[in-house]
Amino acid sequence: MNIYKKFLSNLEFKKLKSKMMSSNMPWFFNDGVNKEKDGFYQFTFLFCNHKGINCTQEFIDLIQPILLKLKYKKLNAVKANLLLQTNKTIEHGFHTDQPVGTTSIFYINNCNGYTKFKNGKKIISEENKLIEFNSALEHTGSSCTDKPRRVVINFNYT
Repeated sequence: MNIYKKFLSNLEFKKLKSKMMSSNMPWFFNDGVNKEKDGFYQFTFLFCNHKGINCTQEFIDLIQPILLKLKYKKLNAVKANLLLQTNKTIEHGFHTDQPVGTTSIFYINNCNGYTKFKNGKKIISEENKLIEFNSALEHTGSSCTDKPRRVVINFNYT
């Protein structure tokens, strides 16, 4: 596992965070986090998946600085997740994002939410941090209790 703090330049990060945290970011409601209708809710924004780009060039340009720094042969999916604040921290169940390859999670904001791995390792949400790990590692995200929302961008690639 690799952890990179201050992954983007201040200017690149400020531009990305400003859009992702704005009231005009087009989030889409999901009535499940890891599987449909699991009793938890989140909002997502799909940049691209195995079928291709799913958004306008404006949004691809926002994540381009991250894409330029990732070492990938094939980009399989890029999706942003927004979890709303809860009264107590809720973990959403261990899972893998894809059977083989690499997963990277980029943290948009500081909060007490985290990414937890089955081995017990916890990575706290800190803005402008990227973690990179083998996609076969089971992990779970959590809600946060100290901020209105937790926002991350998830990259899956080979």
